[in-house]
Amino acid sequence: MINMLRDWFRIHFSDPQIIILWFFLISGFLIIYIFGEMLTPVFAGLIVAYLLEGIVGMLEKIKIPRFISVLLTFIFFMICMVMLIIWLLPLLSQQIGQLIQDLPAMITSAQILLLQLPQRYPEFISDIQIREFIVFLKSELTQMGQSALIFSLASVKNLITLIVYLLIVPFLILFFLKDKVLILQWISGFLPENRDLSTEVWREVNRQIANYIRGKIWEIIIVWSVTFVTFSLLGLNYAMLLGFFTGLSVLIPYIGASVMYLPVGLIAFFQWGIGPQFMYIIIAYSAIQMVDGNILVPLLFSEIVNLHPVAIIVAVLIFGGLWGILGLFFAIPLATLFHVVLKVWFSKRQTYIEESLQTVDANKIQNQ
Repeated sequence: MINMLRDWFRIHFSDPQIIILWFFLISGFLIIYIFGEMLTPVFAGLIVAYLLEGIVGMLEKIKIPRFISVLLTFIFFMICMVMLIIWLLPLLSQQIGQLIQDLPAMITSAQILLLQLPQRYPEFISDIQIREFIVFLKSELTQMGQSALIFSLASVKNLITLIVYLLIVPFLILFFLKDKVLILQWISGFLPENRDLSTEVWREVNRQIANYIRGKIWEIIIVWSVTFVTFSLLGLNYAMLLGFFTGLSVLIPYIGASVMYLPVGLIAFFQWGIGPQFMYIIIAYSAIQMVDGNILVPLLFSEIVNLHPVAIIVAVLIFGGLWGILGLFFAIPLATLFHVVLKVWFSKRQTYIEESLQTVDANKIQNQ
């Protein structure tokens, strides 16, 4: 048994660079898992700077000095943030408030419809079951109301945290962009010299993750905008709010789009009932999802490593459970990282086995 473990370890971890690579991965995971909440502004600034680095790189390619490129990119980012705060957030807040005001009327309508079901379908459902279900819904809504009250009481603390983030994160982004080379040189001073394999993996993963994140940002913006315009033209209430969540739903492949059918369908049903307008909304939403899945995603993610749907769902469940919304956003990049590391690891393992067989054959020839 000991010999088997020794042979397994020698085959898989014979190369010191493999050990260095796994050390980097495990250390990075532990740092994020342990200190993630405390270093949230730093990670947020790092992620945004990583995204903006693509714009800086494009400006540098047309012979604009890096400092000017960083300054122009940062000004563009701040303009977008100001527009987000001044125009978008109040509009979303207004539609959320309107939805909360209309919610009691929607609940009453739903209760009336539910009470009519036993009369229409007595062989499938009884009046007692419906009343028990209504009691359950009221209990759940009461708990949601209590949670909302607790959240509102903590809103002062949340507001202070948000203000601190709005002040700190832009400075971090600027410094990460401006001093990128100095920061990387400083970090390199703590790393071992024999890290060629880790560098190779990082280059491949960096290309994959950069393409994915930038593509996903564009996908969210495009799906959000198209959904908002479509719902607005069709006269659906809360068009901006539904468009916003539809855009965010693309973070969860296969699942997000399906889940959004429920709120979109419910809002359309309570506004118009079952009729032509309701069907137009469902058809329009289905068309948006079909265009997104069959045209937009292949165009934006043509260079991304193709992962099996099961692998994507598992990654979403694991990383979403660990890190919430950020985990959902980075589930596929992290799965891609794991995929690339395994590919390189097994490639090294195969190389080691072939070299060992060649050595054995050479020894046999010499002995003969």
